[in-house]
Amino acid sequence: MAAKFALGSEPVAGSLAPSKKREYRVTNRLQEGKRPLYAIVFNFIDSRYFNVFATVGGNRVTVYQCLEGGVIAVLQSYIDEDKDESFYTASWACNVDGNPFLVAGGINGIMRVIDCGSEKIDKSFVGHGDSINEIRTQPLKSSLVVSASKDESVRLWNVHTGICILIFAGAGGHRNEVLSVDFHPSDIYRIASCGMDNTVKIWSMKEFWTYVEKSFTWTDLPSKFPTKYVQFPVFIASIHTNYVDCNRWLGDFLLSKSVDNEIVLWEPKMKEQSPGEGTVDILQKYPVPECDIWFIKFSYDFHYNAAAIAPFSAVVRTGLFGAGMPWKILKAYPSGYIGMNFAFYVIKYATHFGFSISPVMFNSQCTLRARMVCALMEEVKPSLVEEILLAPWAY
Repeated sequence: MAAKFALGSEPVAGSLAPSKKREYRVTNRLQEGKRPLYAIVFNFIDSRYFNVFATVGGNRVTVYQCLEGGVIAVLQSYIDEDKDESFYTASWACNVDGNPFLVAGGINGIMRVIDCGSEKIDKSFVGHGDSINEIRTQPLKSSLVVSASKDESVRLWNVHTGICILIFAGAGGHRNEVLSVDFHPSDIYRIASCGMDNTVKIWSMKEFWTYVEKSFTWTDLPSKFPTKYVQFPVFIASIHTNYVDCNRWLGDFLLSKSVDNEIVLWEPKMKEQSPGEGTVDILQKYPVPECDIWFIKFSYDFHYNAAAIAPFSAVVRTGLFGAGMPWKILKAYPSGYIGMNFAFYVIKYATHFGFSISPVMFNSQCTLRARMVCALMEEVKPSLVEEILLAPWAY
């Protein structure tokens, strides 16, 4: 049963009031072949690699480093043995020894775990029955990653042991392709997923956490691990009337978007005694022009000070403020910039601002950042975002 809207929860539209312009400059531009890039993700897991980012597109995964003077160096490049593979998503993770891992997945439904320290494929996860649309890393335990798939399921994996721990699917699961998934920044048990069934579902791993812990000490074959199904979410919300292609936690709130040229900020209010039921308070709706095509996602920067969505970047400041969340459109992104053209624009500005963004997947995960945000929220507990500022992806 989907959550209902609470009385008095009429949303407030974000205004187009002027706001402070964010300065930036072009430092570099890159172009990888002729196939589109679908994901760009900075390494927010390990502060030693704060200036390292990866791109995926086609059957290629490339790791770069931002150097002084705007120089971008290629560190590593991996080409999948299947030339028909098309990677859609990537996420940085690490094993229990702290080795940097890069997890990538795409149209074949196979997740490649790359050990960037030893420069080789460490593992390949086979389990999904269709393409993988998004991979995210648990910010508080970065050996855990979650994947959202076209096969209507979400899966939790341990990159250290290669185990599929939990499968979120079944009687209460998604009824169409799952497009996005995200870990709660401070509640280690909670994730949110959304997809083509127009719903956002919040899941809890609390009752299954013993299996998560067991996955770290498992010594038998990964295929013999007692993988468990989580069939029922703790909350279901029908915020949108079309595909929901991205959702991200902002504290205990959620930001989600569909194909309606807007991002919605809302608060789920769950009933502890009635799993799956509750109410929704829609706090704000922000207009985002030229976002009427599905599979356009957004994400935050390292410090949660800014969010980004193609074809714009959005500056987000948090604080204890009222309903004022202005959006300022500085310049529309030129129409027709897609695929490779769009990709090198994204690289240019992502490397300058430290965003993890792309036309398809905007990743943002970090153990250090999560701890910083949790500490900040314990002290401040922001109820609303103060300001969002759109800036152009243009010269």
